[in-house]
Amino acid sequence: MPMNRTLLGRASAALVLGLVALAEGTGAQPQSQPPPTTGQQPTFSVNVDLVTLDVIPRDGRGQFVPDLDPTDFRVFEDGVQQEIASMVLVHGGRVFNTLEAPSPSEAVPEGIILPRSRPRSDESGRVFVLIVDDLHFTALETPLVRQLLKKVVKTLFHPGDMVAMFSTGPSSIEIPVSSDLDLVESAIANVGGRGMTYRDIMDSKDGSMGPQGLRYNAHVAFRTAYNLIDSLGKARNRRKALILVSNGYDFDPFPAGRTGTDQVFGGRYGTPWVNPDNGDRFLQLEQANNRFADADLASELAAVTGAANRVNASIYALDPRGVVGTTSLGDQIDMTEMRAHIAKTQASLQTLAEATGGIAVINDNDYEKALKRIDAETSDYYILGYYSNNPDSTQRNRSIEVKTSRANVDVWSRGWYRTRANQAPSPKH
Repeated sequence: MPMNRTLLGRASAALVLGLVALAEGTGAQPQSQPPPTTGQQPTFSVNVDLVTLDVIPRDGRGQFVPDLDPTDFRVFEDGVQQEIASMVLVHGGRVFNTLEAPSPSEAVPEGIILPRSRPRSDESGRVFVLIVDDLHFTALETPLVRQLLKKVVKTLFHPGDMVAMFSTGPSSIEIPVSSDLDLVESAIANVGGRGMTYRDIMDSKDGSMGPQGLRYNAHVAFRTAYNLIDSLGKARNRRKALILVSNGYDFDPFPAGRTGTDQVFGGRYGTPWVNPDNGDRFLQLEQANNRFADADLASELAAVTGAANRVNASIYALDPRGVVGTTSLGDQIDMTEMRAHIAKTQASLQTLAEATGGIAVINDNDYEKALKRIDAETSDYYILGYYSNNPDSTQRNRSIEVKTSRANVDVWSRGWYRTRANQAPSPKH
C-alpha cells in the first residue's frame, strides 16, 4: 500500500513538471523565479477559467472541414449562447492560433494583479498519457497487454507527439511527458499484470466493501487517473488524450459464487439472506452491504469523467482481452455470473470513454482500426474557448452544445463539463 501511494504522488508530480515545460514552450525543466524586489506589488491568483472544448466538424463525406472561423460557430452552455473568446485550429497535428483569448483583467476586482501570461507556442504534436492499469489485468494476460502496447506505439504515436506513461501498480512505470518514444518502447518490457483472478476473488475474505483488495485496487487506479487528468490542465492548445489499458471495473463480482449460492458451488440460486442454509451465513450478511456497489462505482466513474471534461481531455479505453469468452472450465465459474461480470467491466470502460468524447475498444480484436480512428480524431480539430456567463456557481455540471452556420457540416463536441469545487462564477463580457 505505501508503494502505491508513493507512486501515485510521484506520477502526478512528474507529469506536472513536464507539462509546465510544455506550456512554457520549452523542453527544459521550469526555472525558479527570483524573489520579488522590495516594493513590488504581490501577485494573487484569481479563479477566472477559460472553458475549452474540442470541436470536430465534418462534411457530408465525413471529411474534416479546416476553413471555419469563429463566426461559423455558436456555443451554448445550459442553453445560453456564449461569446467565443479563443479558437485554435489543429490540422494534420499542427497548431494554428486563429483567435487569442483576451485577458479577463478588466473584469477582475481592483487591486488584484494577474500573473503575466506567456506567449503560446505553435508547435506540432499531440499530448498523450498512456495509463497501464496493471492492477486490473492478470499476470496471464501480460503478453496480450505488451503486444497491444507495442501496437499503440507503432500505430498511434508519431514523431513530435508528447507522450507520458504511467502504471497504477507494481510495474512502477513513470515516464514524464516526453517526445522520446524509445522510452515508452523500453518500458513495455517492464509491464506485468497484478489484477485479481477469479480464484483470488473467491479465496479472499469478503467484507462490508466486497472482496478485500478489490476496492483498494480500484481506488488506486481511479485516483491515479484523476491526478494525472488534473495535471493535464497545464497543456494548452493541444487535444489531450488518455489511453487507458485495463480490463475494466466491477465492485461486486460473482456475488452468488462468493457465498456458495451459484449453480456451480451452491447447486441452486437464491437470495443469500432469504436462504440461510446456502453457503456461509456471515458472508451472506456481509454481502448485503454490497447492494450499493454499482452506485459506488458510478460515483468513481463520474469523478474521473468530470475531471477529464474540466480540462478538455478525452479517454480512450482499450480492453486487452479482445473478444472475451464467458468461462474457464478449470475455474468452474458460473457462466451467468461471468457474463454479468464481463458486461460490468466493459460498461465501465465504455462510460469513461463516451462521457469524455473518446471511444472504448471492447470485445474487439481489431485494435489497428480503432487506433487509426483515434489518430484521426487527435490530428484534426478545433479548440474553442469561452468565459462562462453562468452566474450560478453552485451548478457544477454544465451542458454544452456547439452548432455551426456552415451548411451540410456536422459538428462533434463534448456535451458537458464539471466545474471545480467552490469555483466562483466567471465574469460576463
